[in-house]
Amino acid sequence: MHSLKVGDKVIYPAQGLGVIEDIQEETYNGQLVRTFYIRLAINNTLVVIPSNSAAEIGLRRPVSQKNVNKFFQYLRKCSVDISADWKDRYKENFDLMKSGQLEDIAQVYKMLFLLSQSKPLSFREKKMLEKSRELIICELAASSGLHPSKISAKLDQCLAGCLKDLKSGSAS
Repeated sequence: MHSLKVGDKVIYPAQGLGVIEDIQEETYNGQLVRTFYIRLAINNTLVVIPSNSAAEIGLRRPVSQKNVNKFFQYLRKCSVDISADWKDRYKENFDLMKSGQLEDIAQVYKMLFLLSQSKPLSFREKKMLEKSRELIICELAASSGLHPSKISAKLDQCLAGCLKDLKSGSAS
């Protein structure tokens, strides 16, 4: 995280894409600490993060442009378990979302999407499905330079393939 500079895009776990607006040296508990001022794209909120807490929080760079297609391959092939009790499923999904890792968010999205095809989701699960989709689209659009609508369409196409595989019994 020491190589970050003003203008860099970063992913803040469970909030999504942000842009570093400023970096300052500030004193915390008598120590000089490099501090990131990050503007979140989702709601225009400014968050302040000491650099020594960035890794612990899970702050990371977005996936690279070359890894965007690998993401869709991962989403298509990753297995998910939709049989768990909703409380256990919700806790597991909540923990995955909190990690901020794109692969974890993809698992949540795929599982909830597939589950929604067979039964209505609870209010919380619907919100989590929407949030996971939003986080995926936002990061992939920023990484690829494609418009979010193109990423959204590609995501829909990928999940349609997953649903087709599930119905034919060839994938999870």
